Amino acid sequence: MSPFTRSRQLSDPTEGGTEPDDDTAAKDPAGERAEAEKPEAEPDTGAETEPDTAPHAAADTAVDAGQDTAPDPDTAPGPGSDGPPGALKPGWFGWRRRYPRAARGVSVGTTVLAGALVLFALLVPNQVEKIEFASFVRIPAEGVLLAGLLLALPPKARRITAVVMGAFLGLVTILKFVDMGFYQILARPFDLVLDWILIENGTDFLRETFGRTGQVLAVTGVIVLFVAVLVLTTLSMVRLTKLMVRHRPVAARTTLILGTAWITCMTLGLQIGTVPIATKGNAEFLGNRVDQVRAGLKDARVFEKQAAVDAFAKTPPDQLLTGLRGKDVLFTFIESYGRVAIDDPAMAQQTDAVLKEGTGRLKAAGFESRSGWLQSPVTGAGSWLAHSTFLSGLWIKNQQRYRNLTTSDRMTLTNYFGKTGAWRTVGIVPGVRRAWPEGKYFGLDHIYDSEHLGYHGPYFSWTPVPDQFSMEAFQRLEHGKKDREPIMAEIILASSHNPWSPIARMIDWDDLGDGSVFHRIKKEGTNPTEVWKDPEKVRTEYRRAIEYSIRSLTEWVERYGDEDTVLVFLGDHQPVPTVTAGDTGKDVPITIVAKDKKVLDRVAGWNWTDGLKPAANAPRWGMDKFRDRFMTAYGPQG
Repeated sequence: MSPFTRSRQLSDPTEGGTEPDDDTAAKDPAGERAEAEKPEAEPDTGAETEPDTAPHAAADTAVDAGQDTAPDPDTAPGPGSDGPPGALKPGWFGWRRRYPRAARGVSVGTTVLAGALVLFALLVPNQVEKIEFASFVRIPAEGVLLAGLLLALPPKARRITAVVMGAFLGLVTILKFVDMGFYQILARPFDLVLDWILIENGTDFLRETFGRTGQVLAVTGVIVLFVAVLVLTTLSMVRLTKLMVRHRPVAARTTLILGTAWITCMTLGLQIGTVPIATKGNAEFLGNRVDQVRAGLKDARVFEKQAAVDAFAKTPPDQLLTGLRGKDVLFTFIESYGRVAIDDPAMAQQTDAVLKEGTGRLKAAGFESRSGWLQSPVTGAGSWLAHSTFLSGLWIKNQQRYRNLTTSDRMTLTNYFGKTGAWRTVGIVPGVRRAWPEGKYFGLDHIYDSEHLGYHGPYFSWTPVPDQFSMEAFQRLEHGKKDREPIMAEIILASSHNPWSPIARMIDWDDLGDGSVFHRIKKEGTNPTEVWKDPEKVRTEYRRAIEYSIRSLTEWVERYGDEDTVLVFLGDHQPVPTVTAGDTGKDVPITIVAKDKKVLDRVAGWNWTDGLKPAANAPRWGMDKFRDRFMTAYGPQG
């Protein structure tokens, strides 16, 4: 009879024994011999036992919790541990001794939660759309290999590996969470080399949209979540490792069975729906990240070579843009105006009506228009990357390229207009609310930000100035002046910026005043907190915002345009995936409007569609191709 069996018989009335009192247990010679001969046992993880004057409590707790008395050298108590080897350790204020069954429940529950957390970390995808039940009933190759490794390692190495791998798994899980956020906004994963600057931009957006309190709460919540994930995955990995070691034979057999099942499922290609049962998703995830980091580190050298090539760098100023001399040229970006606004069945009818109405009204005023498609380097956000791509003729797909561009001597479209000396170059940038040193790079003679447009109305969530007021301010500050020189303007319309709630509406141009009228209009609008609870409401508000921006622009041309007005307007990028319904396309519409027929004749070879709406099969270029094609069309040989 083993010492443990004897202890059980003496302590458990259900086994036919009588419960000894403390004195009897202490004087039992057989018990002393058994205790002396008993090997050191590993304490239970999460429900460590404590020395108890009642051996039956220790035995009951050990048996009920399913503990194995087999010793393990890397978990056995050593010098300085509480109590004799194998004894029950005191819990918080001795609660485990007083409530052994509750302690058992906590131990089992904690172990189950630890296993669930580790399994979740191993299997969770990095995109919200891919999270489904089948994602969590797969066999992860990384988990099987890690279990085998931990069982094979010696005690000290096992402990270190469990801690390191738990922390590493937590970091991978955090990276997956960050990816989820980036996919929801930018429809791409987080770039470990190039995207850190966007975190600051994201916190700024939170402050500007939801206020300082909303920003602090959101940032604090994210930090707490990330720290909790890192700590809990580490503790869970350590706990499961100790459990496997205590039940080594069972753990070894289970690992072997799972490994065999993984190989079988992978070989046969078995799936649950469209989800493979056998997965090596984390290995592929990390492999892609390594490739991404390498590409990011090389990107600066690649971009430097591309930026050195400029077909117009040596062209004399008097040979630049000769086909537009004497014209007012307006390059206007409509925030988030993407192809989805035109093609999506849920929006197409209303957007089409607005574009047809605008085409008709402009034609009645003597204007013609041509439209096509451009592919933006970004989607969801990152407007400044699209703007600089359009103006520089280089593919500015990340912040590193943007910084390198704005500190270089690369000439942009606006720089070339200024180089001719034939235009005054200005910027209408209502979205700029603080210092913008990059503005000097684009060669603009004067920049009007949100503080210099004369607006005294309210913000509409992120949007500082409604588009209709921005266009009227441009008329008042620049275009409407008498005896002026031709203007080249870069205008950025921001009313269609996320979160699209509340949004302004068109009013009589004569009633705009200083913008105070918009206080009443804002109160009539929707609440972004309520809108963003329903994706369909978000899509509706997005469409309404695009319609407002288009009307603001076309009505301005109809009201103030003349024979010398040339308008080029385009979207900077597609909206967030909530609006695009998962479509990752990056196409945006672009339109040229002019009254002078000669202006549009120069781009006849582009085969763009008549009107403000590009046909589905209209030509589609990369946004970086526009600068050189535009300058060629309006140069001496155009």
